[in-house]
Amino acid sequence: MHTKKNYSLRQMMSWTRFETLLFLIIICAWVAAYYFLELSWLKIPWTPLALIGTAVAFVIGFQNNAAYGRIWEARKIWGGIVNTSRTFGMFVQDMVNNDHMKTPISEDEISKEIKTLTYRHIAWMTALRHAMRASKPWETVSKHRTNREWNIKPPELESTLDKDLEGYLTDKDVAYLATKNNKQTALLYLQSHHLRALKEKGLIWEFSFLELENVLEELFTLQGKSERIKNFPYPRQFATLNHFFMWTFVLLLPLALIPQFAEIGHSLKESFPVIGKYFVWFSIPFYIIVSWVFHTMERIGRTGENPFEGTANDVPISTIARGIEIDLRQNLGESDAQIPKQFSMKYDTQF
Repeated sequence: MHTKKNYSLRQMMSWTRFETLLFLIIICAWVAAYYFLELSWLKIPWTPLALIGTAVAFVIGFQNNAAYGRIWEARKIWGGIVNTSRTFGMFVQDMVNNDHMKTPISEDEISKEIKTLTYRHIAWMTALRHAMRASKPWETVSKHRTNREWNIKPPELESTLDKDLEGYLTDKDVAYLATKNNKQTALLYLQSHHLRALKEKGLIWEFSFLELENVLEELFTLQGKSERIKNFPYPRQFATLNHFFMWTFVLLLPLALIPQFAEIGHSLKESFPVIGKYFVWFSIPFYIIVSWVFHTMERIGRTGENPFEGTANDVPISTIARGIEIDLRQNLGESDAQIPKQFSMKYDTQF
């Protein structure tokens, strides 16, 4: 996720340079045809174009609002995962004890049970973030050339789930997961089975067991919300209309803008003959500015549709999950040497 205060003008220009070049070609072709071929009859009034531009602005605004809503909801979901994970770690450490055991066990055995539950929770977060990074057919933002140039690759794409789960699960858990498609759901089932077994042994009081089950229920809820955003795209009919409406406006704009500048040029010919003769060419920068604004607004909306794709503007679920892991393992009493470091920030030196 991009963490600086703003994108620089140079970054924005580089990000949109191919579209800007296309706009330059379009307007230069139109102006040259209008100037050299004397196509003064080829024009449309501003009124219908203004109506189209207004409609495009509303549609793009709707898209951007919906895209921001998806990003913000995703961030709230993972914020909930942070809080619920900390609660789970605290409950496990305080609720797994000998208070209701007929035959108490050693503190080392209790610590082992606590560590198993905590590590399995870390494995659940790892499986969930890997599932959120899985590619979907509608996630194409990261494939755009100017997005690839940022050289942003989430940790999940540089490793495998099996590798990232090493050391967190028992061999029995690994064998159980191998037969399941939805790994994160399977891990929460294992947590529930483990908690029930501890309750039956007397290591967890019945009311404590119910509290822990409520925490697992909340984790299921947060997981389902996250999966809903991942597996249900921004409706394609809206995305398609946004794209076509924007390009309709951009392609029709020269037919109203060039004649307007030509008329201004004619009015200047008497006082400023040279400026008046070539004034129509001043429509080029204005066309590029207007087209760039509309296209960039539409493209920004598209970049925010899928908040787990792993681009510069997405929710940093990898960093969030690693931060939770560090908190949980520090509170288990592990040393810094035993705990993995936070994922490093990547600085793009290209810009």
